[in-house]
Amino acid sequence: MERGARRALPWLLAAACGLAVLGFCLYFDAKRRSAPDFPRRLRESEWRRRRRGRRWLMKIYTAKVQEFFLQEIQLGELWLARGEHKKSIGHLANAVAVCTHPNQLMQVFEQTLPPQVFEMLVRSIPYAMQVGTFFKPREHSPATR
Repeated sequence: MERGARRALPWLLAAACGLAVLGFCLYFDAKRRSAPDFPRRLRESEWRRRRRGRRWLMKIYTAKVQEFFLQEIQLGELWLARGEHKKSIGHLANAVAVCTHPNQLMQVFEQTLPPQVFEMLVRSIPYAMQVGTFFKPREHSPATR
């Protein structure tokens, strides 16, 4: 019997320590929950966690929009250089639709684009913003054709 008791002793000690840790956790959790400011602190931590998540999503969204904006400007310039005014206008209108300062961008376009192309762009911007063509897939750049 002595030999069996020696084998069981470490297991009994481990079980006792486990129960002590579990009791410790339950005691302090009950104490934490019964604190008068617990609901307020819980709401604040949830609010901070949600806000942190929103900031992260906004950073990703902003980066994607900037990437899209630059891509549309480049594609518009490429199509314009090839003489494809309608395709160029589509891309430039998409860029204006997602731009944070569209008036300034339009002033730049007015100074750099030929007058007839600028007029076509002015007419196509309301359509691009209304339909949201900037979220639909388009054809590849002219360099890949």
